[in-house]
Amino acid sequence: MRGIKKLESEEILTRWRSNRPKERFPLTLLLDNLRSAYNVGSIFRTAECAFIERIILCGITATPPHPGIAKTALGTTERVPWHHEPSTLYAVEKLKRKGYTVASLELTNRSIPIQQLERPYFPLALVIGNEVTGVAEEVLENSHLIVDIPLFGEKESLNVAVATAVALFLLLEKIKQG
Repeated sequence: MRGIKKLESEEILTRWRSNRPKERFPLTLLLDNLRSAYNVGSIFRTAECAFIERIILCGITATPPHPGIAKTALGTTERVPWHHEPSTLYAVEKLKRKGYTVASLELTNRSIPIQQLERPYFPLALVIGNEVTGVAEEVLENSHLIVDIPLFGEKESLNVAVATAVALFLLLEKIKQG
């Protein structure tokens, strides 16, 4: 493995900038009443790396500036467009009127594997649910689709920030293919 050199910060940025599209990817995240500011910060960091349109923080979800968000977001709250909506359902309805497909990330009897989404579903708004209760029932009922991440172990769920990262990058692959 001789000759391998880890890239320095500026070299990494140069590489990423050469891959970046001119416009943000047509993906919006709606965070439905997340309890943990640390999870929110981690999601901001992932959203910035994924170069998505925006994050909509709904209900009780913490908003910047919050020390818990800042600790895990590492400055990305300044780079990702975001705003707060008191109601997730209101945000869903607003995005539907703008032509977005709304997909909730939740395991239900009607969910489909996220890998089955195709290019015509974009622009897409992905609803991410509360760490304990998941996506609110009324939001599920008003979503166009319910998607899940197939898991293979005995644990039935991923951490919400990890699940968001997996989902975003699977969706980016669909966008880039199309």
